Amino acid sequence: MTTRLPLSAFIIAKDEEDRISVAIASVADWVDEVIVIDSGSTDGTVEAAEAAGARVVANAWPGYGPQKRFGEDQCRHDWLLNLDADEEVTPALCTEIKAKFADGSLMDADGWRIMIRDVYAHEDMPAPWAYGYHQIRLYDRRKGRFSDSIVHDTVRPDPGARIKSLAGTMAHRSIRSLDFQVTKYNRYSNMQVEDLTARRRRLPRWRLLSEFPFGFFKAYVSRKYYRYGWWGWILSINYAHARFLRVAKAYEANLPNRPAHNRPDRHGNP
Repeated sequence: MTTRLPLSAFIIAKDEEDRISVAIASVADWVDEVIVIDSGSTDGTVEAAEAAGARVVANAWPGYGPQKRFGEDQCRHDWLLNLDADEEVTPALCTEIKAKFADGSLMDADGWRIMIRDVYAHEDMPAPWAYGYHQIRLYDRRKGRFSDSIVHDTVRPDPGARIKSLAGTMAHRSIRSLDFQVTKYNRYSNMQVEDLTARRRRLPRWRLLSEFPFGFFKAYVSRKYYRYGWWGWILSINYAHARFLRVAKAYEANLPNRPAHNRPDRHGNP
């Protein structure tokens, strides 16, 4: 029998029936508990999660940060591992975390960053050049917790907290299909604009001209999407459009606030 680590893993989810079993299976055999926070799935997410060995807790969707903070509160251990329903702990990362617990070096830090790399539907594991980003996902909740932002789900370490990085990676299967991707970034851009409005932040209009070309360059060159051939070209166009859409929607949201003398009349005249 595998010895389970004194570690709680938690996952937020909604309508993830086709993916959540993989996420749970990547941790279920070696963490003490897996908790799924479901925000109203209408498919078989709850049943799939329970069948995979997770405990499911229902909570209406309050936004990304608040939902993850709710997940933290459901855990019995102070050391937490967070992963999303479209992510998977790779075998190398699993081995590394186990070793940290075994030799006590886990306590060398209060939080550990993990490299999260993209994997696409036609791939088994991330490509060596796959885009990735570091996030604190293994951490002591007494030394830091997720922010309460409805858009940004990031662990905010307390002042003085020690943060280090693990060598292993987490596989991120964020795109089921192009249709799914477009729907996702359309929905996410709405939340971004809501967040901007709540913080009374306005984006400059010149970004309507610059956001798409700079977004495409960032994706195609900086993120090395060109390495994927035509698939990378498609991903870069979609990324650039997502960036542009956020700025366009922010501009649209402020149209009613234009001075009256700048608004067109009923005939369309300025």
